[in-house]
Amino acid sequence: MPQSIPSQSLNILIVDDEINIRKILAISLETDGHTVAAVSNARDAVVEAGKKSYDLAFVDLRLGLDDGLNLIPELLAQSPWMRIVIITAHGSIDSAVQTMKRGAADYLTKPFTPAQVKLVVERVAHVRALELQVAGLEEIVGQSKGEPILKTSNPSMQRTINLARQVAASETNVLIRGESGTGKGVLARAIHAWSNRAGKPMSTISCPTLSPQLLESELFGHARGAFTGAIRDNVGRIAASDGGTILLDEIGDLPLELQPKLLRFLQDREYERVGEARTRRADVRVMAATHVDLESAVRTGKFREDLLYRIKVIQLDLPPLRDRLEDIQMLAERFLTELKGAKLIAGFTPEAIDALKSYKWPGNLRELHNVIERAVFLCQEHYVGVPHLPSEFSAREPANEEIGDAVSLDKLEEMHIRRVLAKTKSLDEAAKILGIDQATLYRRRRKYGL
Repeated sequence: MPQSIPSQSLNILIVDDEINIRKILAISLETDGHTVAAVSNARDAVVEAGKKSYDLAFVDLRLGLDDGLNLIPELLAQSPWMRIVIITAHGSIDSAVQTMKRGAADYLTKPFTPAQVKLVVERVAHVRALELQVAGLEEIVGQSKGEPILKTSNPSMQRTINLARQVAASETNVLIRGESGTGKGVLARAIHAWSNRAGKPMSTISCPTLSPQLLESELFGHARGAFTGAIRDNVGRIAASDGGTILLDEIGDLPLELQPKLLRFLQDREYERVGEARTRRADVRVMAATHVDLESAVRTGKFREDLLYRIKVIQLDLPPLRDRLEDIQMLAERFLTELKGAKLIAGFTPEAIDALKSYKWPGNLRELHNVIERAVFLCQEHYVGVPHLPSEFSAREPANEEIGDAVSLDKLEEMHIRRVLAKTKSLDEAAKILGIDQATLYRRRRKYGL
């Protein structure tokens, strides 16, 4: 990590009814490399803030008949991360306190010098850079558990990673395909980290987990009062990711009524919040991930063909773990290193590695991670052996029993529950697939040691 936080160019809004103040501030700030917009009144300020995301705003305390204090919450509703600096010729301790209470970050009294302005801007730029660096660190931490998928000896996986590195430098929309648990989200985060947008936010929205109304609100935002329970404005993931990337996970489950709105954003970078008529713009790169056959979804009318063409400019295919036999030992050892903590576990026995390689891995990397986590919990020795793995890995039993094989109902139930758990992202989702409630699933997990 760098030892210092580099300065960065900011998007700055000036709101002042004195034309000379607007001109002087704009020239000074643009000379320092910032992007500046200047308006003379509160109404135009709100309109301008609705068109573009701003990092900093200089707001005059008295805007003709308007009060600059009242503008603070309106601007923050548009961009919660914005820093607002109040400027006034009528400075006092009381007015300074009031501005801070309303959400202002700083306060300048006229006449101010270019040096004072520069100091304020540098302070805001430093804080903004810190915020983005923290977001980047969180992204790195989020990637760490899945990082092993990017280390591979498998030719198919190598081709996918190489293509991902090439496409990262572009602004092209990317569709990542692969079975559940193959690491589609990890690859998307890696592409963002390799891109020129790495210093900006990345958001992920899981399309199957929200109702159409909540999904639209989460993606595009909503205005206060747009629907029952909308007690405050929500800027939405698109606005919050301005300049960065958004991943639409399992886009095959995107409701049909939202698909035209997403298509419009992909084409024009324009959208409206729920319950608001104002058109907004955002510079966001869109990536999508899916485990379903979108072409089949198009043929059955569940997915728009024009939307498929828009998101499928570049397609990246992640192979299932069963086709990456040469990577299984490396992946298992990496997961073991991450999960063993203070336990003195040196590795796996040769028999355990053979058992891992002979398994079909229907849950892919997610299932492998779960199996290693269970083994670490059970292992009290220096090496993880076959006895520490689930029963289907035992050499004494078939590794992949099927219906009709000479196995008990309990055994088939255990295997089915284990594989559903490996393929799903939550206990609630697994319980729904199994057709049981979470309490019953909990008892089954205890029964089978899952």
